[in-house]
Amino acid sequence: MQNLVIVTMDPDFVDLGLDEIKSGSTGPVDVQDALEPGVYPLQLSTSFWNLAQKWQAHSPIFVRHIFPVQLTVNMPTLENLKQQTELVFADLVDPAFPFSVQTRIFGDWPFKPFDVNTKLATLLCESSGAELDVRRPRQIVSVVIARRPENEGIAFLGLSLTEHNLSDWAGGVRRFKREKGQISRAEFKLLEALEQFQITLPPRGVALDLGAAPGGWTRILRLKEQYVTAVDPAGLHPSLRHDPGVRHIRQSAEAHLDSAPDKYDLIVNDMRMDARDSARLMVQYRPYLYATGEAIMTLKLPAGNRPKIIDHSFKILRQGYQIQKARHLFHNRSEITLHLRPGGVQTGK
Repeated sequence: MQNLVIVTMDPDFVDLGLDEIKSGSTGPVDVQDALEPGVYPLQLSTSFWNLAQKWQAHSPIFVRHIFPVQLTVNMPTLENLKQQTELVFADLVDPAFPFSVQTRIFGDWPFKPFDVNTKLATLLCESSGAELDVRRPRQIVSVVIARRPENEGIAFLGLSLTEHNLSDWAGGVRRFKREKGQISRAEFKLLEALEQFQITLPPRGVALDLGAAPGGWTRILRLKEQYVTAVDPAGLHPSLRHDPGVRHIRQSAEAHLDSAPDKYDLIVNDMRMDARDSARLMVQYRPYLYATGEAIMTLKLPAGNRPKIIDHSFKILRQGYQIQKARHLFHNRSEITLHLRPGGVQTGK
């Protein structure tokens, strides 16, 4: 069980996620059968901690969540999970740091994640003296329970610092509650990006939304008290049409460049266009981003030579930006989301 980890990634990007793990490991990686699409036990040649340290400096794009396995329990029940957790983790949980228990269960079981979380969290609070904080834990006991063809079920458990897991959500699954007035599912992508990249928008800032229609990202920016210029030849949702904080310019993003755009604190781009063309467009808009500004964009990645598309798009973007981080977020589909700041060699208008 030494150097055994559980990794999670989108099933559509498993090849790229596994490549990231293999490139970060110092030796061979033994990939075991998936517990669920996109969820794999892996035997590393290097330690989890070495890999986690590397990813602190340069986080992967496609690996969504990872944790080390320090305990496996065959044919798990609530009672034997509790017993084994007490034996292994009671002395490992640091009483100085708040913790949480995060459980994912695949297949049919007579208990739910909430039952496991409650049982183990109560035990660890009493045995370790650590504070339970499910919102902002510093350390997490991760639990994955699944069925395998050769046995009646198995549980994998591991303790790690939250920052080493790549996400503070179980399996990297970040869900948002659908709100009244929501315009599109795309809003979740922007909410997750702002959270994942830890972007704090300036009070009453000015933002440019390229390819804005029907207006999901514009709505989120307005909720964040930003004044938004929404550029799109198509119409915006009726709820935005009379908002004094929204200026709708009915042009394509390309055509708007000829109008000498204003300067902005934030530029966002979720347009459905070739990733390289979208990158070129963002570089052309770089002069209209304040030196202290930030940008968020998605790069569409249809099936094909995705690494080549990513590499080419990144080279284009570096003409005008520093790429702070790129991630395949939970709410992304065949795309990745980038956080950009001004930098590089400016080109374009």
